[in-house]
Amino acid sequence: MNGSHSLPALVVTCNLALSPLAAEAPSLDPHLELLRPWLGKTWKGEFKNSTPDKPTVDIARWERALNGKAVRVLHSINDGVYGGESIVTWDEKKQAVTYHYFTTAGFMTIGTMTFKDGKVLTHEVVTGSAGGITEVRGAYEMLPDGTFRVKTEHLKNGEWAAAREVTYREDPSASVVFK
Repeated sequence: MNGSHSLPALVVTCNLALSPLAAEAPSLDPHLELLRPWLGKTWKGEFKNSTPDKPTVDIARWERALNGKAVRVLHSINDGVYGGESIVTWDEKKQAVTYHYFTTAGFMTIGTMTFKDGKVLTHEVVTGSAGGITEVRGAYEMLPDGTFRVKTEHLKNGEWAAAREVTYREDPSASVVFK
């Protein structure tokens, strides 16, 4: 066999063998895999109680972070009036998906995520001044039409109360804004 013919054949063979790898999604910790539908996208959601004269709009960007060992979520409400950043990871010691949420309002939360019946269920403990709110729990649900809904409630003065309900749609033109 002539060496000049074997090199192109080798290159073609390697390209064909490696092409499926190039099309694969970037690695993600297996414990975070259920968050993949949100990743690499910017979402825009209007709060259920929003009105045309007083809109409340949240923009959220979900990203793979730390070589797939974490998920990062940035969000801002009404062009930076309020915003926050979450880092979601697998906690080996707790054997749970956990996250830290830092806010522009100066408080933070530490939470856990569980996955049940197609929903992401969250529970957070608040640290710092959040207007008397000490805990937050919620449910994230990806809907068949590609939107997702978030419903939360918070614990204040020993009572759980509805907090927010937002339906998000993917919006690549939207941007998270911090002031």
